[in-house]
Amino acid sequence: MFLFHGLGIPGANERQSWRNSIPQLASVLDDSGLGDVEVLLEHRLPLTSKRADVVLAGVHPTTGAPSYVVVELKQWTKARRHEDSETLVDVDGIAYNPVLHPALQVGEYARYYRDFVRGLEAAPESLVGAAYLHNADDAGVAELWSVAPSDEGRMFTGQRRGQFADFLASRLAPASGAAPADAFLSSAIAPSKQLLQVAAAEIREREQFILLDEQRVAFELVMRAVETARSADSKEVVIVTGGPGSGKSVIALSLLGELARQGRPALHATGSRSFTETLRKVAGKGSTSTQALFKYFFNFMEAERNGLDVLILDEAHRIREQSVNRYTPQTKRVAARPQIEELVDAARVPVFLLDEHQVVKPGELGSVADIRAYAATRGLWVSQVDLNAQYRAGGSAAYIEWVLGLLGLGSGGPADWRHEDAFAVEVVDSVHELEERLARKRAEGYSARMTAGYCWKWSDVKDGQLVDDVVIGDWRRPWNSPLKRRLGDIPPSALWATEAGGFGQVGCVYTAQGFEYDWNGMIFGPDLVVRNGRFVSQREFNKDPAFRSRKSVSDETFDRNVRNIYKVLLTRGMLGTVLYSTDEETREFLAGLVSRGKASRAEREASRPDRMQ
Repeated sequence: MFLFHGLGIPGANERQSWRNSIPQLASVLDDSGLGDVEVLLEHRLPLTSKRADVVLAGVHPTTGAPSYVVVELKQWTKARRHEDSETLVDVDGIAYNPVLHPALQVGEYARYYRDFVRGLEAAPESLVGAAYLHNADDAGVAELWSVAPSDEGRMFTGQRRGQFADFLASRLAPASGAAPADAFLSSAIAPSKQLLQVAAAEIREREQFILLDEQRVAFELVMRAVETARSADSKEVVIVTGGPGSGKSVIALSLLGELARQGRPALHATGSRSFTETLRKVAGKGSTSTQALFKYFFNFMEAERNGLDVLILDEAHRIREQSVNRYTPQTKRVAARPQIEELVDAARVPVFLLDEHQVVKPGELGSVADIRAYAATRGLWVSQVDLNAQYRAGGSAAYIEWVLGLLGLGSGGPADWRHEDAFAVEVVDSVHELEERLARKRAEGYSARMTAGYCWKWSDVKDGQLVDDVVIGDWRRPWNSPLKRRLGDIPPSALWATEAGGFGQVGCVYTAQGFEYDWNGMIFGPDLVVRNGRFVSQREFNKDPAFRSRKSVSDETFDRNVRNIYKVLLTRGMLGTVLYSTDEETREFLAGLVSRGKASRAEREASRPDRMQ
């Protein structure tokens, strides 16, 4: 079941957790006469890689309508508030603290299901959540009772087993839950809320996104650090790490929105012109004051020390050694400081959101080690949250792991792609076919873009037209516009990924990084090809000026960065990726991985277990 749904192979700890917890729940159901209720184990939340421990499906004892209970099973014996927080808790015996309060965790799961499962739209109250701490007594978690039960989530201990049984009996009748379970599993899923489509409302009005698990932990840690820093006149660094689509930018916008509503001085900054300009345009539409919230890393060279409560540093892997450039006056160059020092000095709580596998350019040094090392020299406290969920690539954690293995950035090396419903991977024989596939998807109402490695020259605009620089056989297309203004229907470079006129051009990593679209057409150029079953870099075919000098960029650095570049480009799609390589051996290798995975899926389909009774 795990492999079929793209969840990977369950670890020993996870299997042990099932052995300890599921019998406890089964015993409660049996004692309550609810043996015919359907039990959906490890059910994946739509469009994420997050899983609810259990969804119970049945009929309501009063109305006879479908009724559902999301259950989180905890083996905890002792837990307490994290400092004085009501939302975060520290748990004895687990590796990572703090974690989200279990009633809030399952409550957010319930809200998420209500938002994304179309079958619940007419009756959202038909689904509720409960956390069952079956190994704990009331005294062991005494500090957690301050969170009141809600319609979305509540908490029970083993000492309150009878109350938990009564609660389940109030929601589920002793009757077959097969039909409600089928309706739940077959329900249409609402499309994911695109980050930029709701950014304006997030900043100016109210919270639009539901933050799950580590996302909510990160949000709460920052808000708590703000209170502590102000009251104690101190400074704290927060680091949030996660891969593409794990929710870093959602956290960033949620923080900026909440801080703005509270009237606290806070700014958002990135090292990407495309990302910053798009946020200014979309989130700041019609509001110059909102546009002013979005800055660049280099804007803080002369910032007042601790002038901000919070500085949210999105895409922090793009932090550079210094903010100065060729346009900086000589007087300021002499006094230039490390960029990380400028950013940390600017706020009481600098928040670094980063993915170390997205360092794609020489001179970028935003890593956890760099940030921690600098904080240590200043004696600053550092809090870190690692996001392990996946919200891009249709929530397919398996696809992200496949990409990392494919490019030699993860463990295990290239592997067959195990086809799944959540995300599609296709390999085509020609670039014409790639563009045609994407055009058909656009005709069906989906968004789509073509991207490629930087293996062709990039000409300036000539006679008011883009130059068809990307040439593959008889197929010719231009790179995305290099201009900051619109060129007819063609958007400026910063808006290539988000405006409809961008489809006719090929995007590079600098315009695609930080964005997402439904379907991603990915062209491998000759700078990264497969030889003897492994990708190898061929620097001589790369045309990026940033890699031109071997004196400043070693072959080792180029190899690492070009793999990261393709990793970024491969992970922009929400629903699927269409792959093409200009190199025949590479094309055949990719096609083999995908076709073998397709054949193995047919074998798994015959024994697909959707649920257990």
